[in-house]
Amino acid sequence: MKSFFRKAGVVLLKFLGIVFFIALFAIVATSVSPVYNFSEARPFSGPDIFNPYASLEGVDSIPWKRANFHTHTRVKGIFNECEYRPDQTDSAYRKFGYDIVTFSNHNELTVHPYDTALQVNVYEHGINIFKYHKLVFGCESVNRFDNLLPLFVFQKQFQLDLLAKESDFIQMNHPLRTGGTSEYQMRRLEGYRLMELDSGKSKENEYWDWALSAGRYSFGLANDDLHYPDRSGKMAVRCNFLYCPSARYDDIKKTLLSGEYYAMRVPDYGHGDWEVKYAKNRNLPSVNKIGMDSTTVFISLSQKADSIKFIGQNHTTLALAKDAYEAEYDMKPEDSYVRITAYFPEGEVIYSNPFARYDASVSDSPYREPSNTVNIPLTVLFNLAVLALCTGVIVLFYKVYFK
Repeated sequence: MKSFFRKAGVVLLKFLGIVFFIALFAIVATSVSPVYNFSEARPFSGPDIFNPYASLEGVDSIPWKRANFHTHTRVKGIFNECEYRPDQTDSAYRKFGYDIVTFSNHNELTVHPYDTALQVNVYEHGINIFKYHKLVFGCESVNRFDNLLPLFVFQKQFQLDLLAKESDFIQMNHPLRTGGTSEYQMRRLEGYRLMELDSGKSKENEYWDWALSAGRYSFGLANDDLHYPDRSGKMAVRCNFLYCPSARYDDIKKTLLSGEYYAMRVPDYGHGDWEVKYAKNRNLPSVNKIGMDSTTVFISLSQKADSIKFIGQNHTTLALAKDAYEAEYDMKPEDSYVRITAYFPEGEVIYSNPFARYDASVSDSPYREPSNTVNIPLTVLFNLAVLALCTGVIVLFYKVYFK
């Protein structure tokens, strides 16, 4: 009997060793990447101020549409992060008054459960160890390549560049839950149009300001990243309100790329009492008016906020209004951008998109297309090092198992 267990233990150790070597080889082999000379980080500047809400001016009653774009459902196969089908998840959201629900499963395009006119081709890219995930919108197929251990900022940029070539636009997901998120990296990455806000427990989105302060313009979305529609604390706690004529992709795309929306953090009303949660979600604080008059940024709310904060360069609080329904801030010549955050008594938070300086004669927004260049000598050296490591893993595996 002891002999049997000894042999079984040896077999198990060999199997685990093989798995280890395969995993190690996969991590090393997928580390290939160009090395970039990153474009200069510089604050927004120019004679004009971009107003993402310009088309809302003169609108007395704004027909906001509530939306969640980061949603997981049951998929084919045995690996599932959610046991609920798309139609069940969609139905659960509709009970809270959501008008737009898209299904962003990992590395899979999910078909809309009941209306092809509402199909949105979007998926969550990334199976890496650091959870560096992106939502990829408007693609025809899934790109399955990933750096399994994206240690370096140039590897993360490489993924953005690859995905941008085959999609309409990209969202950077949950930065606070992404390993390696730092000011250094956020000030360099570019090529994404959307930033996922309110990631984790933070209400401040300082990582967004790191990027904005470096001149990397993006709009902000807050999403549930839903896996458990049966848990009240996970459902309908992040959302977005879009000035969008319909839930069709063409309209969604136009709205998301113009910035005509605001993001919102919503408390788990009732803490498990679903009827309370449904009722409170039907009476959320909302934006009545938002925009800009000359150089003055303003907001008007449906309910009194505890505070309304105007945030600018380097996450600086530029102005603060307390116990207010409305507030405004006159942008100074040195202000590169301003965004608004409103905090409410029960824990609701509203986030505006940034008003930023730019030159309207040169571009239609402060967003800049990626202008990084590839550092050829460092790229060759880095990938030769990757090749050498791959060879080393193979040689070590051979020596361990065949010598």
